[in-house]
Amino acid sequence: MAAQDRPDRYSSVAIWFHWTIALLIILNLAVGLLHDSIPALRSWMGAHKALGLAILALTVARIAWRLAHRPPPLPLRTPMWERVLAHGSHTLLYVLMLALPVTGWLMVSGGKPGGTDWFGLFAVPNLPVSKATGHFGHEAHELLGWVMLALVVLHIAAALRHHVLLRDPVLTRIAPVLDRR
Repeated sequence: MAAQDRPDRYSSVAIWFHWTIALLIILNLAVGLLHDSIPALRSWMGAHKALGLAILALTVARIAWRLAHRPPPLPLRTPMWERVLAHGSHTLLYVLMLALPVTGWLMVSGGKPGGTDWFGLFAVPNLPVSKATGHFGHEAHELLGWVMLALVVLHIAAALRHHVLLRDPVLTRIAPVLDRR
């Protein structure tokens, strides 16, 4: 039975969104947070910006998909405090998946004129903002990057806790390769 046919799994589309965006976020966090201390990563800043815009577009599509498709329920034995934390952390992840690219776009828009090259295909125009707004975007983008890193680590730790310690199906709902029923 395909993932989308099983009520205990996310759909194939939701799984694709999850893992694609997750990989792009991890790559962008590495480049964004380490480019000052690892000079070789500075050459990746163009890709960092383009990936950020891709993450923004994919996140909007993912939210639209999510609104039209209910996620599988958590295991019945999941305590209420854990349900509340899961819901809150997922909401914060979605907020950050939108806010990080937008603050990055504000930062770039408040700096040099022109647009952001999107993988050599076209230029994404700058937002009409002042230098002060661009400075705010820079400060917010940096702070939110660290918050996103902490939340990603927490998210991975929680998934591993469910899979390794609790041995419940929370992780296998989004990663069907782990469960070949």
